[in-house]
Amino acid sequence: MHIEYKRILLKLSGEALMGDDSFGINTNVITYVAREIKEIIALGVQPGIVIGAGNIFRGVAGASKGMDRATADNMGMLATVMNSLALQDALERTGITTRVMSAIPMQSVCEPYIRRRATRHLEKGRAVIFAAGTGNPYFTTDSAGVLRALEINADLIIKATKVDGVYDKDPMIHKDAVRYEHLSFDEVLIKDLKVMDATGIALAKDDKKPILVLNMNTPGNILKAISGESIGTKISV
Repeated sequence: MHIEYKRILLKLSGEALMGDDSFGINTNVITYVAREIKEIIALGVQPGIVIGAGNIFRGVAGASKGMDRATADNMGMLATVMNSLALQDALERTGITTRVMSAIPMQSVCEPYIRRRATRHLEKGRAVIFAAGTGNPYFTTDSAGVLRALEINADLIIKATKVDGVYDKDPMIHKDAVRYEHLSFDEVLIKDLKVMDATGIALAKDDKKPILVLNMNTPGNILKAISGESIGTKISV
């Protein structure tokens, strides 16, 4: 099978791990995600993974209720570590050697994030999960995903969502919503499309790093993406 993208950064939302539950981690969903990742590793793809924390704690939501923003974001970053450990467990149960690397040092739980070590893990065929965002408040896990993609020199950023791409308006509400097949970074910023935050888009634009937005709930979509099939919405120069 032809592989178009050898090294990728897979960005998963915390909400995606909930499945039909109202909060937390759905065991069936995380097992499914692990199988999808295993499928591409078997083909020699090197995946870095970043997971959000919306299923456990969202920093901005906490701040909006009177909590100090930096404190709320720190709590959100710790929640991403919980999600990362859960995915590590699911991956290792499928036989995939996995490392969790945290931007906030917690050596008794996972490795500290060191760029060169992360790259070495990927070269050895291990899945690497980047936890705790950038390690700084005021930055989203979208920005963290793009940052890590640049640092490991990923060929593609895959943003896995609940919809099959980027639309001109919310397809869950508007039946006449139109899906974009391709967008430039500037179009995303000018149209204020809620793909990911502006910081993440700006980082990707500066490095000309392509982003592919696809539906995580459709089996085989990640496989199609790394083989270069036209799927979802591609954001590039």
